[in-house]
Amino acid sequence: MSRIDERKLRMAMIGGGPGSGIGSIHRKAALMDGHIDLVAGAFSTRPEKNRAQGRDLFLDPARVYDSWKDMLTAEAARPADSRIDLVSIVTPNYLHFEQATAAMNAGFHVVMDKPMTMTLDEAVQLRETVRKTGRVFALTHAFATNAMVKLARDLIASGRIGTVRKIVVEYPQGWLYQPIEREQHKQAGWRTDPKLAGAGCIGDIGVHASHLAELVTGLRLTAVAADVAAIVEGRGIDDDFTALARWEGGVRGSIQASQISVGEGNGLAIRVYGTEAGLEWRFDNMDFLLIKHQNRPWEKWARGTGYVADASPSAAQVTRCDQYHAEGYIEGFANIYVLAAKAIRKVETGQALTDLDMDYPCVEDGVRGMAFIEAMLESSRKNGDWVDVKNM
Repeated sequence: MSRIDERKLRMAMIGGGPGSGIGSIHRKAALMDGHIDLVAGAFSTRPEKNRAQGRDLFLDPARVYDSWKDMLTAEAARPADSRIDLVSIVTPNYLHFEQATAAMNAGFHVVMDKPMTMTLDEAVQLRETVRKTGRVFALTHAFATNAMVKLARDLIASGRIGTVRKIVVEYPQGWLYQPIEREQHKQAGWRTDPKLAGAGCIGDIGVHASHLAELVTGLRLTAVAADVAAIVEGRGIDDDFTALARWEGGVRGSIQASQISVGEGNGLAIRVYGTEAGLEWRFDNMDFLLIKHQNRPWEKWARGTGYVADASPSAAQVTRCDQYHAEGYIEGFANIYVLAAKAIRKVETGQALTDLDMDYPCVEDGVRGMAFIEAMLESSRKNGDWVDVKNM
């Protein structure tokens, strides 16, 4: 029997059936670097769609399971030289907690889409399961693994812009500017249903904005004063928010996100202002990072260069192409999968994990995301009063 460090990892997927955009992205990302094979799945609760997805992916029909519970039970019972190693979870938010908990307790590592759970209490419980089982758990905050985001984090940590004073992070989208959930739009349907999604815009993209700010600056969000709204008439879940924000050390700023900003695609951006310089990164120009000076020319750092690798080993390890060839959205997910795969190999062979090995979003980031969501909703219920973000 080959050791886990001498073969590809075997992965199963829960969710991601026909019509699932995020499922397709996860599959492409997981397979990109050649560390993982998809060998099993429970893709849909509808048998015909489940089987169809298995056929489209050329899977053994015996490993396309009627339910995710059947899959975990059957795979755990397989011989060690054929059972899965990890589970990719790409289901609606309300299922995350139960599925991730069951997968880890069955002996498998987990890569899961965000937000991590429906409540902060669930997130804390899931963190305990990760600690108890010792499984690798990765959360797909894909933007956080962009090379230039990692460079931004490392430059700020090195004092490159001085002491952080102000943070501005935004994430405008426009795809929900009309009530397309009423037209049998699958993705809009569950994302705008509070029973399935929990929070709307805050949970879908707001957590990305909050996570990005904490990651880049190394400062925890401590309080928010939020204006959260459902702008589209009749929509029962938030689709827009703006919040004043405070981070550790008295740093001020703002976080805003919207899914009704018509004409916008994926406008995630962050600006950080220090005592010596400013810094800016934008998703729509993701291969570059700006350092802004007051009385001398700005600097434009380009991904894939030797000077970026010298400044940030974290950026170097998630760079695939040189500076003349662009990298994109799916690569962000692929970075998480390949780093998680390397961590799984080390864990399974008893090797110690370094900080560089664990440089991907983990369960702690999921707990922070749920604390952010709950503080935002509480502040909105209190008409924008300041609410502390719980430090769990």
